[in-house]
Amino acid sequence: MSTDLTLAAPGFTIVRAAKYFSLCENYRELTGEGPHPMKIGAQTHHSSAISGSNAETILVRGHDLAHELVGRVSFTEHFWLLVTGAMPSEVQRRMLDATLVAIAEHGLVPSVQASRMTYAAAPEALQGAVAAGILGCGSVILGAAEAAGRLLAEVRQRAEQGTSIAEAAAGVVRAYRAERRAIPGYGHPLHKGADPRAARLFQIAAELGCAGQHIASAQAVEQALPGIVGKPLVLNVSGAIPAVLLDAGYPLTALKGIPILARTASLIAHLTEEQTRPIGFVLSHAASQAVDYDGPAPDGFRESDE
Repeated sequence: MSTDLTLAAPGFTIVRAAKYFSLCENYRELTGEGPHPMKIGAQTHHSSAISGSNAETILVRGHDLAHELVGRVSFTEHFWLLVTGAMPSEVQRRMLDATLVAIAEHGLVPSVQASRMTYAAAPEALQGAVAAGILGCGSVILGAAEAAGRLLAEVRQRAEQGTSIAEAAAGVVRAYRAERRAIPGYGHPLHKGADPRAARLFQIAAELGCAGQHIASAQAVEQALPGIVGKPLVLNVSGAIPAVLLDAGYPLTALKGIPILARTASLIAHLTEEQTRPIGFVLSHAASQAVDYDGPAPDGFRESDE
């Protein structure tokens, strides 16, 4: 283990943490006694295949950055290359492009409000304001695409064991309900009949010829939901994104990065607008007006309306 941390205790000589933990492990091997080594994960990998450089050349996934990539590939292509290690096909590039455009802007959602209010409080730190918006990426905002992708992968796995996609979808939905888990990628507070972004992404996938088993699984889940949960839940954009990307060959483990990457572009737009048309403190004031205090208070106390 390599670290610059140091340890100190009364009567204990300060040593590098790497040295200390190495001694701990050696002592335990010899005696079976002594302090337990820190568990920080396997230390089996000591290299990366993403980038390297020398005085003349910068390599990115084996490509010369200056001569093969800069000015020759789009950012979407470069992103696919970074994540997967291979250049995307034209179909993959267009499908990824479509998803990034579909999810980038979402209005004044909590992540955008957090970002704009952070910038209002610290206008010298654009990066902090962007980070404030991204840190809210979770199961409700921005994180549903990854969870929906895993649901679709479960449906596919069941179908590959010999059952129909319809039966597999129903089985997965029932399992989620039995565990009281939400069905990620379905339902929308505004788009009750159909999410226009999801419909457009499926249309593009069909036009590109890459609609496959994940899209079929997503549609099968949507069809199974009314009979199991008692009401229709429309497939939303967070369910459509993993369906089209997985069919295009994008890795499941990197799905969460799609809304993060796309929404970062939107956050930068909101923060650029915040510089000339600031609403960060307007949002803050609106929150204080919308939320009443109902905690303990002395007799006669009345909260200010200002």
